[in-house]
Amino acid sequence: MDRIGVRSFPIVLLLAAVNFLHSGLVSAQSQNSPGAVHPAEATQITPPLEQPPAPPEIAANSPHMAKQTRYQIIRDFETQLVYSRTAFPMGAKGLILKDGVITPNGEEIRQVLTLWGPAVKPGDPAHISYVQIRADHIHFEINGGPIRRRKWYNHIQISGANGAPVSPGSDDPISNPHGSYVDLYFDKYVPELSAQQVRALLFPVLDFNAKNKEQAYLDTVPPQVKEAIKAHHVLVGMNSEMVVHAKGRPPKKVREKEGDTEYEEWIYGEPPADVDFVRIVAEEVVRVETMKVNGEKLVRTEKEVILEPVEKDKEAKAEQEDRPTNAPSLRRAGEDAEDVPKPADSAAPMTPPPPPDVPQPGSPGPEPLMTAAR
Repeated sequence: MDRIGVRSFPIVLLLAAVNFLHSGLVSAQSQNSPGAVHPAEATQITPPLEQPPAPPEIAANSPHMAKQTRYQIIRDFETQLVYSRTAFPMGAKGLILKDGVITPNGEEIRQVLTLWGPAVKPGDPAHISYVQIRADHIHFEINGGPIRRRKWYNHIQISGANGAPVSPGSDDPISNPHGSYVDLYFDKYVPELSAQQVRALLFPVLDFNAKNKEQAYLDTVPPQVKEAIKAHHVLVGMNSEMVVHAKGRPPKKVREKEGDTEYEEWIYGEPPADVDFVRIVAEEVVRVETMKVNGEKLVRTEKEVILEPVEKDKEAKAEQEDRPTNAPSLRRAGEDAEDVPKPADSAAPMTPPPPPDVPQPGSPGPEPLMTAAR
């Protein structure tokens, strides 16, 4: 038996060599075949980013939108639930969209959002509550719009006990600070368009194809941030909203102060697993510390992503400039106005104005009121 085993050993080696050459040949053919994915390249494949729909081509001599098309657009868009791709300011200051450009934008929209607050943020669900087609634009109201529509019972008046009319509702339009709107403008007039073309024109502000809030939000962030959120990874330079989308809401949150800088430490994980400490200053991630299970400590402080900065000083100044002239005040009647200069601490107190002239005995008094009225 030992001799047979020794003699058969070269045959076993020969069969193993043939199988190895055959497997190598098959592998080489599969790698050279079109569409094959190499193992080294499999980790580098990422899903393509969503491409915005091509804007519809509108001919210069396109006819005005027909009456039947107007009814179809209104029926198709009213009461529809979509996802926002940008921030909508609350109140009467909405958005204007023309040729794919949103107005206001940049620093102006940040000032408006700081003053009035956002009605919806990027990725939030939005409800189209009212559609109106006007001469040169289409008006879309979001989440009820800036003004609530009057109900039928607001037109009813009931006489009270003394004959005075009592209205069940206010006659004035009721402001709705939680709503907003977007106006889709055209060059001269609203041309003949289909509902799908209108959706393509509204893509810069509203997403009609997103299946959930997370997908809608990921389409609004830079590609680097999008990939990090998908991998549940926090980058230095993210804002707090991005961290929530990447890691969820923190189970633990600690507020500390280092010198004059106040910060929040968001803590994710518990031993014996890895623990992440995300430090946030003014809604921005400035430091990420990871404690590994083996005791290794990783600290990242260099900015890994640069977002559009928000200038707080300009926003505060804009808030003062945009304040209405008839804004309510806490001062009583007769008190000084807010713009009256006040003396400094080291300056002398301001002298009160002189009292009005009092007529001396025997001197002619002031002109009678009837003469002044005449």
